[in-house]
Amino acid sequence: MSRPVSRISINTGGGDAPGLNAVIYSVVNSASRLGWKVLGIREGFDGLVYPERYPDGGVMELTPEKVKNIPHLGGTMLGTTNRGNPFRALVDGKEVDLSDRVMEGFRRHQIDAHVAVGGDGSLTIALQLHRKGLRVVGVPKTIDNDLESTTLTFGFASAVSFATECIDRLHMTAQAHRRILVVEVMGRNVGWIALYAGIAGQADAILIPEVPYDLSKVAGHLRRATEGERQHAIVVVAEGAKPAGGEATVKSREPGRVERLGGIGESVAKDLERLTGRETRAVVLGHLLRGGSPVAQDRILGLAFGAGAIQALQKGLDGVMVALNPPRLEFVPLADAVVRQRPVPLEGEAVIAARTLDICFGD
Repeated sequence: MSRPVSRISINTGGGDAPGLNAVIYSVVNSASRLGWKVLGIREGFDGLVYPERYPDGGVMELTPEKVKNIPHLGGTMLGTTNRGNPFRALVDGKEVDLSDRVMEGFRRHQIDAHVAVGGDGSLTIALQLHRKGLRVVGVPKTIDNDLESTTLTFGFASAVSFATECIDRLHMTAQAHRRILVVEVMGRNVGWIALYAGIAGQADAILIPEVPYDLSKVAGHLRRATEGERQHAIVVVAEGAKPAGGEATVKSREPGRVERLGGIGESVAKDLERLTGRETRAVVLGHLLRGGSPVAQDRILGLAFGAGAIQALQKGLDGVMVALNPPRLEFVPLADAVVRQRPVPLEGEAVIAARTLDICFGD
């Protein structure tokens, strides 16, 4: 029999995504209707590990009044971090395990259960804390849409919408200058954003991690596409795309963090200019995809996931993640949810549609 719940906490970890504030709003209001108190932990788990860094001690009480005007806002009112792994914290240049500080923080604040909002990295941390005795429900968050156990994650639709708008604008300037423009987008090791934005934005080529590319084939396709009246082209590149037999382009490696991908757009643009003889420029959308207000779909999904997390706690569930399996929300074991990423299926309707529309993948 699960112990009763009257006091819960919530945090947001990893990269920010449109829809995080909607989750916070939903958790606070759903819990308050049950008479539960909600505490927000600052910047991942840093509010518990380093409470001295924060004027409020790293933890703030969240009430319906405090969150009433946040669902439409981007970012997260709690702050976030992608360096905040308490199991691998950097102290004086050395990795140390500070997870006991986190557990002590939960005990000090008399927290009965925790809602962890994050991607695979943040939810892996939550799973490790669950194994140390913390009652946890996870909420999936990533603009990359790469979590295996849920059909969709909030933030993805907003990222695709903004990337498509940028591609639409770039068509105009590419046409004016008769250029090839290479648009680099986020996505880590999967190509969901690049694929969907590329199709919606009528790109001529889309390069994604799931399809290692041969740039000479891309160049040949672009030469044919620009030999008539149309004298410009758009190439969308996922940051984790890689040439056949090669590796993804890494911008930097820092202790305590996953390696930062980036630079593939400039590299592809340089080589395409040489191979096609046409002026080529690169545009990196980067963190622009994370910012701004969430589109309606992401607001609704964030609100649904937040309410689902409270439903899970009401049911006495523990160590699970809220997942979308249309038309229902389901609860899947955290251990299953973080075990692997969800790549773009090459036999899926989006890839088939792109190929039918003569969009080149470089294979």
